[in-house]
Amino acid sequence: MGNPQKIAFVASRVSVAQTARDRLAKRFEHVEPEDADVIVALGGDGFMLETLHDVQKLGKPVYGMNRGTVGFLMNEYSESDLLERLDEAEEEVINPLFMSATDKDGQTHEALAINEVSLLRAGPQAAKLRITVDGRLRLEELICDGCLLATPAGSTAYNYSAHGPILPIGSDVLALTAVAAFRPRRWRGALLPMNAQVRFDVLDPGKRPVMADADSGSIPDVLSVEVRSDPTIQHRILFDPGHGLEERLLREQFS
Repeated sequence: MGNPQKIAFVASRVSVAQTARDRLAKRFEHVEPEDADVIVALGGDGFMLETLHDVQKLGKPVYGMNRGTVGFLMNEYSESDLLERLDEAEEEVINPLFMSATDKDGQTHEALAINEVSLLRAGPQAAKLRITVDGRLRLEELICDGCLLATPAGSTAYNYSAHGPILPIGSDVLALTAVAAFRPRRWRGALLPMNAQVRFDVLDPGKRPVMADADSGSIPDVLSVEVRSDPTIQHRILFDPGHGLEERLLREQFS
């Protein structure tokens, strides 16, 4: 990408990330994100997602270095060769999911999700969901702890923990995965085209309340949730050569 002249350093709240930010900011002359050529995020995957959302409108590439507990989206931490690593970094562009959720009061909530949109039971009873894809009813009733729609970039996160498939980064598909499906028993989920529009309707919401979650931003007591990929929004992530998302997704399947 060429040697960036202006770098913005942002860090999660944990002390090890804050200490790293202070050292790097002094060494490489920190500027504000609005004035930067590249943004260096220090933390774990959760903070990386937060940073991508925060700088979305700036259109700046983000290079993460792991100073947190999870680092699938992060590069290894190193200070001495930072400029060289930024110069050689490979860029991945990913599109988020757009979620529109209607709650029990009739209010509509909109959010973007880089990893997944999930619906989760919010009480002792299992959730009952109806699933429609591109206007066609596909599942009349899914009884489960929850259900999620994951992007390829997010397929190794909650989706994988729920036994969903890992998706190649260039596959142009989304993973629809149940969380502890009770009926249909052991439903294996589905692979959907990237441009699919998915609607979840909550059945019996009074007895079986459901919350919607977009990258850890939660909306309680939803009645319906519509989700689609938004190709108009692009998140730019930088990785060290040979350690991009495609390689990481492959490596994850053989670990």
